[in-house]
Amino acid sequence: MGMSVQTARARRGGSRRGGRRPMAEINVTPMVDVMLVLLIIFMVAAPLLTVGVPIELPKTAAAPLPSEREEPLTLSLTADGGILVQNSEVARAELIPLLQAVSKERDSEKVYLRADGAIPYEEVMQVMGALNASGFHDIGLVTEQGGPRFDGKDGSSGN
Repeated sequence: MGMSVQTARARRGGSRRGGRRPMAEINVTPMVDVMLVLLIIFMVAAPLLTVGVPIELPKTAAAPLPSEREEPLTLSLTADGGILVQNSEVARAELIPLLQAVSKERDSEKVYLRADGAIPYEEVMQVMGALNASGFHDIGLVTEQGGPRFDGKDGSSGN
C-alpha cells in the first residue's frame, strides 16, 4: 500500500504542493491598466502646470528664448503692484532675501521677468536691480509676439 502512494506522488510531479508548478508567465494586463491611468492623469495635469498669473504682457517683435534644462525662475509684476515669485506672492521687503536664498539653490542665474504693460518703467527697473543684487545676472524680459517692429511693418502679419 505504501508503494502505491509513492507511485501516485511521482506521477504528479513529485512536489509537496500536490503537483502544482510555479507559473512562468507574466500577466501584463494590470500593468497596462496602471500605465493608461497614469497617462491620462499626466495628460490632464500638464496644461495646469503653466504659470497662471494674469498679466497683460507688452507685445514686441523679439524672438522666443531657447528652452532650459532647469525649470526657469519666473518673477511676475501684476498691474496692482504685486510681486510673485513663481506663483507665490512676496512682499517687497522680503524679495531680496528670498531671491538670495533661491540663487544659492539654483545652478542657473537665468530668471524670467514678466511685468504687466501698465506698470511704470521705474518699478520694473527697481525689481531688475533687486534681481541683480540677489545674484541673478541673466534676466529675460517676457513679452508677447506681434508688436511693432519699427521698420514700418506690422509684427503680427509675419512680414
